[in-house]
Parts: sequence; C-alpha cells; structure tokens
Amino acid sequence: MKSLKSCCATLLLVFATPALAGHKTSMDIVDTAASAEQFQTLIAAAKAAGLAGALKGDGPLTVFAPTDDAFGALPAGTIETLLQRENQEQLANILKYHVIAGAIGSDALADGARLETLAGVDAVISKTENGFNIENARIVATDIDASNGVIHVIDRVILPATQMSRTDAAQAIERAIDSGVPMFNHGDAAGTVAVYTAVSERLVREGGLTAMERARLEMGLRKAADAHNARAGAWQLRYALDDVFDSLHGGGQMQASRQMSR
Repeated sequence: MKSLKSCCATLLLVFATPALAGHKTSMDIVDTAASAEQFQTLIAAAKAAGLAGALKGDGPLTVFAPTDDAFGALPAGTIETLLQRENQEQLANILKYHVIAGAIGSDALADGARLETLAGVDAVISKTENGFNIENARIVATDIDASNGVIHVIDRVILPATQMSRTDAAQAIERAIDSGVPMFNHGDAAGTVAVYTAVSERLVREGGLTAMERARLEMGLRKAADAHNARAGAWQLRYALDDVFDSLHGGGQMQASRQMSR
C-alpha cells in the first residue's frame, strides 16, 4: 500500500496539469476523478449507489473524495458489503455525506464551519496544524476543478453518525423537559440549562432535523449562552425545544415568526 505522502504527491502531480488545476475543464466530476486513477473505488461505489448520473449532472457540486487507500482502510469486508444491491440505500447515504450542493473552494473552509451535505446531515470542518479536516478525515488536496463543481481529496471515508428518527427526537425533548422542569422549580436553573443544552446539542448532531429546526436549536443555544442568568438561559432553551417539538409533530412546519420573536 502506498504511503499517504506518496499518494498525495501522485495526486498533486496528476492534478497539476492545466486541464485540471484551477483552469476551465470540460470534464465533469466523475471523469476528473477517473483521470487521477486514485478514485476507482469511489467511482464504482457511486455507480452501485445510483449516484454517478448526479455527479455527472449540471451541478455545481463539491465532493470530498476519499482515495482508494481511504476505502481500503475501512474494516475488512465493508466495501464488498456496501456494494451489494440490498445495501444500495446505505451506500448512497454514505456517499451523499461527502457531497455538498454548490461549489465550495478552499477559501471557504474555516474552523467550526458546518457544511450541509446531500445526506441531510452537517459535516464539520476543523482546523489542525496540518490544514483542515472534515469530520475525522484530513483534506490532503483542494480546489480540483471540474466542469460541474470542485473536488477536495480526503484521506478517510467519513461516516455519518446514526441519525435518530423524528419520533425519537421528540421523545428526547420530552424526557429532557420532564427532567429539567423539576430542577428549575426547585431552584436549580443551572441544572436545567445543562439538561436542555445536552439534548439540544445532541439533536443538532444526530436528531434527523430539518435545517430550520437545527437553526432554531442553535439560536436557542446562542441566546442561552448570552443570557444574563441561568433562569433566562433555561427559558431560551425551553422556547427552542418547544418550537422544535411542535415542528416534529407538525411535519417539519416551523413557524418562522414565532421562532424569531422569542
């Protein structure tokens, strides 16, 4: 198996040609990846998942592309299992976690940035001594132009956290409120804040929420952090949890006027 340093050098050499690096190209994302000869597993997986057509479409799309070595680092048998027809939906969801709508260049990468993937789950960018990571994968090459978007190369396959169902998300809010209210009523507003903060952060990560529902919880977390005391912070979080709970039971119909007025 090639070392990461050797692999990166090969990729940079391939992508350094005028047709691929920072210049207009007639090749789409799939053809651009195929020309590098380091993404054969990714291309095979996209075809098996029924996503190759989308990656050859008009776009624009941004793909964080794992190399063949990245796929090879998965536990033995993982790739073979995912490529089976009965696992097509699971494979598609994993691949969608590597794709963002729109063309996002390296200049948009920032510590803590959350990118909404086509899987409907945010992937988080983090700054390291060696550059940037997306989730637990190092971004080893950036800004590879294609006719319908841009490719960034990563050294690991990133796997989305298991998302709870919307029913489970609503139940998690109920449990948090059932726990937090007695604390608040007995003078432990800080404890209530801790309970509400924990469930809000968990739901943002893995609650299977809509973008607006996530935004409402994030707003509640920010307002609680800025509140002048724990009681006020607890109420800001409670308002947010109530709004999201109603939305979970209302088909995802968040009342924008309500969330903005609190």
